[in-house]
Amino acid sequence: MNPRALPPDTPDAPDPAALAGELRISVGKLMRRMREQTHANDLTSSQKSVLLRLDRDGPATVSALARAESVRPQSMRVTVAALEAIGAVSGAPDPADGRQTLIALTPAFRRTLQANRAAKDDWLLRALQAQLSGQERAELASAVRLLQRLAEFGESGRR
Repeated sequence: MNPRALPPDTPDAPDPAALAGELRISVGKLMRRMREQTHANDLTSSQKSVLLRLDRDGPATVSALARAESVRPQSMRVTVAALEAIGAVSGAPDPADGRQTLIALTPAFRRTLQANRAAKDDWLLRALQAQLSGQERAELASAVRLLQRLAEFGESGRR
């Protein structure tokens, strides 16, 4: 939706600054609770970002990962080396260009990701069923669509 097409605020609309603060706190707490459902690891945020990108987008070269993560290739090589050392990723020659190496998730790490997602989904399902009525779940479904719109703000020139 184009922001210019948004209807004007109603008199009972919450203060945007207060709502932003409450939303940040609530989303942060929910994310922490979901992280608690998985096995603890000592991955840095950069390492997690690379792993999630490889899971979502598939194998990539170090250069492509560096561009996507907005870091120098040298920094990405360090990140990838650390991930290789723990068995999360491996490199193989690029079939299209044997001079390049494609970095991919290892099958074992992919299983770990799937188990972690299943644990988070299970916790969230149990929480939804235990804490929210049917009406509240319907309200949350509407809120999820709004959260998705918020998450898209600033993507590819969207404002």
